[in-house]
Parts: sequence; C-alpha cells; structure tokens
Amino acid sequence: MRIVVIGGTGLIGTQVVRFLRDGGHEAVAASPTTGVDTLTGKGLAEALRGADVVVDVTNSPSFEEDVARDFFVRSTRNQVTAEKETGVRHHVALSIIGIDRLPGIGYYRAKVAQEEALREGGVPYSIVRAAQFFEFVGPVMDMGTEGTEVHLPSTQLRPIASADVARAVADAAQGDPLRGYREIAGPEIHRLDRLGEITLTARPDGRSVVTDEDAGLFARVPDGILTGDGTVETAATRYEEWLKRS
Repeated sequence: MRIVVIGGTGLIGTQVVRFLRDGGHEAVAASPTTGVDTLTGKGLAEALRGADVVVDVTNSPSFEEDVARDFFVRSTRNQVTAEKETGVRHHVALSIIGIDRLPGIGYYRAKVAQEEALREGGVPYSIVRAAQFFEFVGPVMDMGTEGTEVHLPSTQLRPIASADVARAVADAAQGDPLRGYREIAGPEIHRLDRLGEITLTARPDGRSVVTDEDAGLFARVPDGILTGDGTVETAATRYEEWLKRS
C-alpha cells in the first residue's frame, strides 16, 4: 500500500514511516518541510494522489486552546477534503487517552474537536488514543522546576514509549478502518511525582521532587482517566528499561 504520513518528520512520524517501510509498504513522509501544509491545504492533494491510507500524527504549535483547536480542526478538514478528491480509503489519527473525560483542559477539548471533525468527515477512519509518552516526562519536569525543586502532582499516568505508540499507529494503518478508537498505554501505572523520582534516581542532576497537587497541566486529574480502563492495550516497554537505554 501507499501510505502518506502527515507529520512524518516528527518524533512519532519518523518511526511510523520506518515501521511501514519495514512492512513492505510505500510510506511517504509529508510535512511543511516536504512542501505539504495541512492548514492551508498547499501541496496536500498532490501528496495524497495514489495513496491508500493517510496517517495524521501532527501536533499543534501551541497548547493554547484556540490555537490548538484551529490547527486540529482546519488541518483535519483539509485532509479529509483532499482524501475524498484523491480516493483515500482510510484515515488514521493519533489522539490521547482520556481527552473526552477532561473538559477542564483546553488542549484536550481541541483534540476532542479534531476527533469530531474526523468522524463527521465521511472518510473511513481509525483513532489511536495513546497515553503520555516517556519522552514527555523530562519536559514536564523541566516545566515544574523551581530552583532545585521539581514540583509535580501525584496524578496517575500509564506512560508509553513513543516507539510503541508508533508501532500501534503503523498497525492501524495496515488494518481495516475501526470507525472508532483503540487505546494503547504502557505496562505500568505510575504517579507523576514518582516518575520524577525514578528519573532523577537514574539521572541525578541536583534536583529533587516536591509533590504539589496544583502543579502543571495534570494537576488534580482524577485517578483512572489518563491510564485507560480495563480494556486498554498495553505495550511491553517499562519506563526504567527505557531510561537505561535512552
């Protein structure tokens, strides 16, 4: 199959492209650096010509709700329009576990709007909702750093390696449209402050974790929302193992 990966030059996209090529498919990375702009539609129809499947792993340039909503909705609608014009049979989108259960987070509301635009678009689709990536733990810690203290809430997460997310997205692209979503997460539930402690034990840098329930984007998120329920698919890679080899 010919599969176009929108956002194919980013963290997830490059890995999706590699997995698809390893599977014998013609995987094409599309992004502004390759002349494809999903916000304006520039180069989109040309990139999708002859494609069987489109994978969207793009991300908004901002976590601010209005900017993120405009990006996700306009980008999705432009992709769907081009897909209809070029005969694409399947659209796969990457999303986030728990977004429809956290109306207080503006970025998550924007992702819900993206999913709604896809459902209403008329192209058969699959949505892969993933837990937070291992690779995001470090940046979240940096955002919560005050001097030598890292302020983090005790929010439950079930983080996952980006490679495992990319593999799940690639698998979805090679299958039939779900017309719904699947959830994927890591093998272990951790509290965010504990993830910070694990990180600093493996990579000490003079900072220490302070549990602060009001700190950051994930402050006061109820247990069980960002971890998926009993039906969530779990990948094998553990956070400590990933730290050792990253």
